[in-house]
Amino acid sequence: MAYTALRFEVSGEDADAWCDALLAAGALSVEASDAEAGSEGEQAIFAEPGVDAAGHWKRSRLNALVSEEADASRILARAARELGVPVPDVRCDTVEEQDWVRATQAQFGPIAIGRRLHIVPTWCEAAGEGISIRLDPGLAFGTGSHATTRLCLEWLESAIAGGEAVLDYGCGSGILAIAAAKLGATRVTGTDVDPQALRASAANAGLNAVHATFVAPDRLPGRPFDIVVANILANPLILLAPALAARVRRGGRMALSGILETQAEGVAEAYAPWFTLRAWRAADGWVVLSGERVL
Repeated sequence: MAYTALRFEVSGEDADAWCDALLAAGALSVEASDAEAGSEGEQAIFAEPGVDAAGHWKRSRLNALVSEEADASRILARAARELGVPVPDVRCDTVEEQDWVRATQAQFGPIAIGRRLHIVPTWCEAAGEGISIRLDPGLAFGTGSHATTRLCLEWLESAIAGGEAVLDYGCGSGILAIAAAKLGATRVTGTDVDPQALRASAANAGLNAVHATFVAPDRLPGRPFDIVVANILANPLILLAPALAARVRRGGRMALSGILETQAEGVAEAYAPWFTLRAWRAADGWVVLSGERVL
């Protein structure tokens, strides 16, 4: 059995309405993503403490899956009619039936990071040497495949000597917190505004038999940390500068990721009252900024 995939872009504020209309018209599923993902226009849509968020992307890319027997054009026209808008320009692709579980798993194998770390899906054999982190792709960001996550993991490997208190701000899957604990940090905390991320992080920490605490930002402990790592996006990092700086003890260190190389100067400038941040390492156009708190 084959399926038809309808792919098109809409205004971010209209994406939810389009998803509902397509499902009501007969689509089997609809996926929405940031049309600007991977570019300077990529944006976060979750609010952070002290940071307003739009709640939607500026432009959303929709991918609606329709059964082979259904009339894809009619479903699209019905959805547009329900919304009272013209039928958008659409790309139609045929998607062949396959074992989706196996196909998904085939995309993810063990990933070697730095000198010692290995990210290993649960359906793969653990690495023979080094430090293995068991982690499956899921609903929260952070599997080690994206350059921003890899850079953070490499930085943690170089920065943690043992015994540190570490905060993973925007923990996603919990991968950075788990790595910090396995590398020798003794007080590890992760935080995220997304409750699903907190649940995923806690489950992944249990899977890896490490102790870490995962809480919402407004429930973070008051005492500062030796190390703060945040893999988010440039604009939220700039707006969060005072709040994140306050989480680092004087003489402690910070690493910021999710930053395009062209955005590095602006992010470093936002943290200048407390840190001298410099590019530590770059990959695929992304960069990690790191530095020590001096004020």
